[in-house]
Amino acid sequence: MAEQSVVPIEQMLPLKLPIVALSGRPIFPGIFTPIMIGNPIDVKIVDETASRDGHIGLVLLEHDADTPDIGDLYKVGTVAKIVKKINLPDGGLNIFISTIKRFVIKKAISSANPIIAAVSYIEDEEDDTSEVKALTRALISEMKQISENNPLFSEEMRLNMVNIDHPGKIADFITSILNIDKTEQQKVLEVFNVRKRMELVLVFIKKEQELLRIQKRIQREINDKIEKSQREYFLKEELKVIRTELGQAADAKSSEYKRIKDKIDSFKFEGEIKEAVEEELEKFSLMEPNSAEFIVTRNYLDWIIELPWLDPQPETFELAKASAILEADHYGLKDVKTRITEYLAVRKLRRDNKGSIVCLVGPPGVGKTSVGRSISHALGKQFFRFSVGGMRDEAEIKGHRRTYIGSMPGKIIQGLKICKVKDPVFMIDEIDKMGSSFQGDPSSALLEVLDPEQNISFRDHYLDLPFDISRIFFIVTANTLDTIPAPLIDRMEVIELPGYIDTEKLEIAKRYLLPKSLEKNGLKKNRVKYTKESLLHIANGYAREAGVRNFEKNMDKIHRKLAKQIVEAEESGDESKAVPAQFAIDKKTIEKHLGKPIFPEGVYKKADRPGMSLGLAWTSMGGDTLIIEATSMPGKEGFTLTGKMGDIMKESATIAMTFARKLGVERYGLESEWFEKNHIHLHIPEGATPKDGPSAGITMATALLSMMRNKTIAPNLAMTGELSLTGQVLPIGGLKEKTVAAQRNRAKHIIIPKQNMRDLDDIPDLVKKGIEFHPVECFEDVLSLALPG
Repeated sequence: MAEQSVVPIEQMLPLKLPIVALSGRPIFPGIFTPIMIGNPIDVKIVDETASRDGHIGLVLLEHDADTPDIGDLYKVGTVAKIVKKINLPDGGLNIFISTIKRFVIKKAISSANPIIAAVSYIEDEEDDTSEVKALTRALISEMKQISENNPLFSEEMRLNMVNIDHPGKIADFITSILNIDKTEQQKVLEVFNVRKRMELVLVFIKKEQELLRIQKRIQREINDKIEKSQREYFLKEELKVIRTELGQAADAKSSEYKRIKDKIDSFKFEGEIKEAVEEELEKFSLMEPNSAEFIVTRNYLDWIIELPWLDPQPETFELAKASAILEADHYGLKDVKTRITEYLAVRKLRRDNKGSIVCLVGPPGVGKTSVGRSISHALGKQFFRFSVGGMRDEAEIKGHRRTYIGSMPGKIIQGLKICKVKDPVFMIDEIDKMGSSFQGDPSSALLEVLDPEQNISFRDHYLDLPFDISRIFFIVTANTLDTIPAPLIDRMEVIELPGYIDTEKLEIAKRYLLPKSLEKNGLKKNRVKYTKESLLHIANGYAREAGVRNFEKNMDKIHRKLAKQIVEAEESGDESKAVPAQFAIDKKTIEKHLGKPIFPEGVYKKADRPGMSLGLAWTSMGGDTLIIEATSMPGKEGFTLTGKMGDIMKESATIAMTFARKLGVERYGLESEWFEKNHIHLHIPEGATPKDGPSAGITMATALLSMMRNKTIAPNLAMTGELSLTGQVLPIGGLKEKTVAAQRNRAKHIIIPKQNMRDLDDIPDLVKKGIEFHPVECFEDVLSLALPG
């Protein structure tokens, strides 16, 4: 009789397996365990399989589903042999299985109801024996620590762990009993290399040990707190009894009282402050800690002791160093820098560290806030900034009275507490945008703050004590002085910051904006190269306003797009998407990233036909050019004004019309009947923008006479000036900003009132370059320049 060979069970495993989906956690090979089967489809699979070879596949669900298909399962599972099957009363099954080994699903034979798959079985990948032995010992040792501290681990589990001889099975067994997430268990199931599997399990054991340590620490802390609180309670009760016996009042806040009193004594207060503070301190000592008044009084005393009551150290700044800081931080602004250094020189000469009040006025984006920071840097002082734009409550400046819940000091006292010195630099932004309401007028509250004669004893409503804020260097910013009350302007030294012309913007971009934008967008300095022409193209085509804020925004936009190109090229690895080592930014590149220019090249405002003239206007955004259009049509006599003009401008237009009509009849031979038979219309384009002021008087009169004579005014000519009813040209304001606007619009000649000649000295030579100024006293002079002949 031939000898029969014994075939291992692994070689008898079927290549097609019915799959049972597991929702709880995966089951590892080498384990004997019961499973509850409740799904009718799974019950049918088990019944059919048990009647044949008894092999089923157990795979964890990756995506929860009521009726799962093969796409909802992980790809790696465990094959198991059904050892025993018990029918349950509810139609379900309780089966005992012996898991054998891992398998990988190759393809679906039946995707659902039931799931049947073709599988391939995985053998453990063995590694260096000595390293695996060391890992085995480490796993068993670390797991013993967990099992000793965790009552959930039975003695049987500990014995099973020691008796398993195969390293891979030890890792599987430990993973199956660890309290970790099912996805982490599935990760272990999907690791076929024994050494890597054991390393991963060791990581999970360490995490479990750390959780146990935290759990123990929390439990210990809770127990300690309970014991401590009980002990403190009994001691406090004993202390109360002892103090009562001795006739002393119980005072649980003595340390807090001592802290505040020691700090107050160090300030050596006198007079009213000393009396008020000692009174509050006395009340504090008599209050019960649980009362609401106790908290209010303690907060009040905390504010007092945290303020800088002591006099500051003498100033030690150097004028040359301060000038160098201003030069390094800002380009241009020569007049502004000169005014500031003169101010600092006077402070040093007088050896007076009394505060100053400077008001920086200019369009948005010209550097008002950064100038304030530079002054702070130059003086070596603390800097505190807050905005009053939209503020309607005077309590924001002078504080709330302590009778209100949640009351606190105003911004001035808050800033002093933050700076912790008595002589910081305070910047108050947007002072021209304050409002007023039933809660008070903040601009009136600022009168005391910014008055050198009153702020020696500034009284905040919350503190209700005199505090000397005269040492503060106040810097106030505004876009316009028109909305600031006159008494407030009277208390400040006003320094105007005009807008920038193209050449100034070019230098600012090269020195400050470009390095800042490159750093902000993660680009190295030598990665992007701009030409002079490309920077001027951005300034003229996309950022023609007075400041440089839009200039910076456009540069940021370009650099963000370049950064995107670089990252996409690095991630793709595609040589066709490779980016150059240095980006050369020219006009074509700019228009690719920013779109077509907002202000096309060569397109400027021109008065190039009869009935048109070019004026200059001042706005809170800086200077601007203004086209005036006039036309007539047959019809009933009349005069129409459009273009959203203010009342003052309408009056100015009426004067211009009256004067132009008089000249038309007396000088140019127009018949009076012409005005009776024609309707005249005067319009200022950009009709949605409000316009007001008298300085367009000569411009409107010129447009009307140009229309009446059917003659175009001289080219490249702009003008500004108020017109009187007798033909006098009166002075105007904002000449510096208007000149900047004319420079941006490529004007070559500007007609100005003769009385404004003194203002030309305040305009930098760079701004006046290429412009010829024509001072006039009467409208006759205007006509000789604009409409000669």
